[in-house]
Amino acid sequence: MLWWWLMAAIAIALFLRNRMPQKFQSERRAFLTASTTALCAAPAIALGAGVIFRKDFHINEIDISIPNLPKDLEGLRLLQLSDIHIGEFFSEQDVARVVDASNGLRADLVFITGDLITTKWDPLDRCLLQLARLRSASGLWGCLGNHELYSKVQNYTTAKARELGIRFLRREAVPLRFGNARINLVGVDYPKHRERYLAGVEQLVSSDSFNLLLSHTPEVFPVAAKQGFDLTLSGHTHGGQINLELFGKNFNLVDLDTPYTRGLYNLGSSRIYVNSGLGTIGVPIRLGAPPEISVIRLCNT
Repeated sequence: MLWWWLMAAIAIALFLRNRMPQKFQSERRAFLTASTTALCAAPAIALGAGVIFRKDFHINEIDISIPNLPKDLEGLRLLQLSDIHIGEFFSEQDVARVVDASNGLRADLVFITGDLITTKWDPLDRCLLQLARLRSASGLWGCLGNHELYSKVQNYTTAKARELGIRFLRREAVPLRFGNARINLVGVDYPKHRERYLAGVEQLVSSDSFNLLLSHTPEVFPVAAKQGFDLTLSGHTHGGQINLELFGKNFNLVDLDTPYTRGLYNLGSSRIYVNSGLGTIGVPIRLGAPPEISVIRLCNT
């Protein structure tokens, strides 16, 4: 897509140049030369900015209205990190900077929604040590992503994190009490088969609790909504990672695969928040999808 964008810009510039009369004023020649140069340079400038600012995370505070939210859950602050991808392009120091910023945000609960690494050679232990510094009034929780699955480190990640005080939930539910209200926290692994999203997970839903699902991929949302989950927290998409404005519309490759690219979505009374993540995959570039620390405040409608 990036190559197509670059070629399209050059083709437009050459087309405009060839359409102009051969005899014209020097001012017009200078203007056309400058315009052509700017048009051809625009992709390179945008890509350069995408590399330079790919680690400049945004802190997004979002109020999410939940129908019939228990009174004792109103104002609860949920901090979410996702898709760290520690490695060559996102270092331990970068993770430490995110943790330091997160610790100033007064989180009641902290969630990590998968893809701590990209490959099995990435420094997973260093990432976990930094994440263990996160402060939360009610614990550090998470689910695993597709890169833990592909790297075959799901069991290791779960065990090592548990030693450090981080609990990754793998198709299991944990009750968390806040006053007279209870959160039924459920976490699932990245699904191996798309056609079997959340198969059997409906058994973990609690009828007398606020049901919160941690799932790395947002593709589960329609099923989660049907099963009775009030809120789902996901990542995986990187917010599209590379978003291009073409002919007044936004384009990214993720939109071809899922309607849940980034931010908040509703299905009936169910909600999902898709975090844009912190690291990158494929190329160390972010355009129109800055890395994100999200802080969700639960509100009653």
